[in-house]
Order: sequence, then structure tokens, then C-alpha cells
Amino acid sequence: MPTTHFLERFFELEKNHTTVRRELLAGVTTFLTMAYIIVVNPQILSQAGIPAEGVVFATCLASAVATLVMGLYANYPIALAPGMSLNAYFTYSVCLGMHVPWPTALGAVFLSGVLFVLLTVTKVREQIVNGIPQGLKHATAGGIGMFIALVGLRSAKLVVANPATLVSLGNFADPQVQAACIGMILTLALMVRRVKGAILIGILGTTLFGIIRGLSHWPTSLLALPHPSSTFLKLDVRGALHLGLIEIIFIFLFVDLFDNVGTMVGVCDQGGFVKDGKIPRVGRALLADGIGTIFGALTGTSTVTSYIESAAGVAAGARTGLSNVMVAALFLGAMFFSPVASAIPAFATAPALILVGALMTESVAQVDWKEFTEAFPAFVTLITTPLTFSIATGLSLGVISYTITKLAAGKYREISALQWVLTVLFIVRYAYLAAG
Repeated sequence: MPTTHFLERFFELEKNHTTVRRELLAGVTTFLTMAYIIVVNPQILSQAGIPAEGVVFATCLASAVATLVMGLYANYPIALAPGMSLNAYFTYSVCLGMHVPWPTALGAVFLSGVLFVLLTVTKVREQIVNGIPQGLKHATAGGIGMFIALVGLRSAKLVVANPATLVSLGNFADPQVQAACIGMILTLALMVRRVKGAILIGILGTTLFGIIRGLSHWPTSLLALPHPSSTFLKLDVRGALHLGLIEIIFIFLFVDLFDNVGTMVGVCDQGGFVKDGKIPRVGRALLADGIGTIFGALTGTSTVTSYIESAAGVAAGARTGLSNVMVAALFLGAMFFSPVASAIPAFATAPALILVGALMTESVAQVDWKEFTEAFPAFVTLITTPLTFSIATGLSLGVISYTITKLAAGKYREISALQWVLTVLFIVRYAYLAAG
């Protein structure tokens, strides 16, 4: 078929040892693991006063645009959507904590997106990505794997908060925990038997089981028209340029910069895209979140970033941007079929996240654990990423510890100029947070 041949040539499917069917199936898998953002993002941002129906439209459109840029321009299977940590910062810290009106906060998001694009065009972000030591890249991938697994364990209620021990094992009498465990067994059995689409089948199978048990419900309707007018072009850029909001713009920029870098490094490492310690076409890939953030601010949502759930698609076989085309199409469709997308419960996607996390930890085997100046920074990155619930924090602490360890060992020649700059910036950031 002419269309199939065009797709094979454009996305270099044969070169990447994949097929149209595998890419599209993996795209569906990625979408299902991150479809929760369509429901959760409006819930969070509506607390800042943004109309929820407008946020649904903005979430779907910004995610689709950014994901398409990544897929068509960079040819990577890394999907993007509004970041969970950044929407929480937008709502609870900026709008509710600082009493900044949401249109002004959207203006700050817009300006941070413009700065993202400028930093990418000038190749500053590309130098940062390629300048991270190889051991930290592998540790970041492993740390993200543990982070994904923790997210899955929490969604499955297998790990719960405990005031005495911080966290503890969940209650197996909970029907949702039982459903998640059954989904885990199903998905694991399919994966070890190398069944194609195992993760997707597991998600759908667990969802169906939940419906049968009465833990979730069939969609109340198939169609729901989007309502963009309440948030479209409502941002206040002039208000965001006020001196008092420079700090907010910087935080949006800083957190997403390293959150996105960490996610991209981790997923690319898992997919085997890293060549000679560098990510090919990284400059193109880094444009996606900047463009997505700009679209998001214009339409009515917080900062857009790469999603760690993309690792589920990579585990399902995604190797090119064709899977992103499917993800983008599903996000656009979700604007009209949001009841269907929201019908997939958290306990159904939780097993996929846990198992994908296990797959991603494989990369830590490539760290030189016998060389302590390489091992300790990797360990810091690996453990702090899940424990602080932040990819950006894990990576930044890893960079600081790398510089300190190398300097203490007298191996300062192994510290690049960029590494020094990043270390100073990170230390200043933490000093500023401590002073505040």
C-alpha cells in the first residue's frame, strides 16, 4: 500500500527494526497509560479557578501538538502532556499560595515556553543533555524506572502513606488492590510469554475486570463536545512580566528543563536511542515541550513536558515517531470522546507502570559500580528520584554529587565546564529554596 510505504520511508521503520502495526499499537499503549491526565489536569487546575471544560480542551490540544512535533520533527516515541508536578505548582503555589490570578499565571507559563524555544534554538539545552556524564544518564533511566514503579504502586494502592514509617504496604482487602494484583499477574504472564501488545491487553483486561466487579463503570456517554472559549487566549502576558513574577517564570523554566531532560534521557536510554553517549536529533526533540507549552498557555493549561509513561510504549515496541502520531490522534479524539478515555481507572494502568519501571532499571547495570566516583553520584540519582518524587531533583542532586565526588578524589579534570556551571546553578537553587 502507498500509505504504508510512505510511513516506512518517513519514519525509517526498517532501520529501527519496527513495523507500522507495532508502532500504532505501542502508541495506543502509551496513550492509555497517560490518558488519566485528561481527567486529573482539569481537576487540579480548576482549583485555581480555570474552567474545567476549557482545561480538557487545552490539555488534549497542547498534548497533541507537542507529541506531533516530537514524532514528526524528531522521530522519537516520546509523548508529551501537561506535567503533573508543574500543574500542582501552578495551582497550589502560584494561584492559591501567592494569590496570582490564573490568566497571569498562564502568561508566566507562556513566557517560560518562549524561553524554552530560545534556549533550544541556541543549542543551550542540547549541550546540557549531551553534557551529562554517561553514568548519570544510565542512573537517571533507572531512577525514572523506580519512580514509574512507585507511581504505579501508589495508583494500585499497594503502597500507601504511613505516619510512622512514611510508607507501608496497602490493604489486600481493598477490591481495587485485588484488581491491580490480578492485572499485574495477567500482564506479567503475557510479557514473559512475549505476547505482542501485552501491556495494552493487560490494561484493557484489568479495566474489564474492574467493570465486572463494579469497581469502575462503562462510559456514561461516547461523545462530549469540547468547550474552548472559557480559557482560549485568556492569558495575561503583560501581568506576568511584572517583576514579582520573574521567580515564577524561572521555576516553570527550571523544573521543566531538567524534568524533561531526565525523562528524555531515561526513555531514550531504554529504547536504545543513545549513540556514543549522545541522543541524536536531541535539538529537534527539545523543541517539542517549548512549542507544547506555548500552545498550552494560549489554550488554557500549565507547562507541557515529556511523559515518563512513554516508556510503556517503548516497552511495547515503539521505536519511532509514528507511535506519537497515534498518541496525538487519540488526544485529539479524546476532546470528543473524553468519557471513554476517563473510563480507564488508575488501578488498570498501575500494573503497566510497575512492570515498565522494572524494565527501565536494567540500565543501571551499565554504571561503573566499581569506580566509587561514578557509583556514588549514580546511587544518589537512583534513590532520590523516586524518594523525592521528582526527576528534576534526582538529576540535580546527582550532578552536584558527581562534581563533589570527582573533586574530592582529585579527578577535577574529569569535570567538564558545563558540569561546573550546572553544579553552581543547582547549589544556588537549593540555597535560594532554603532561604525562602
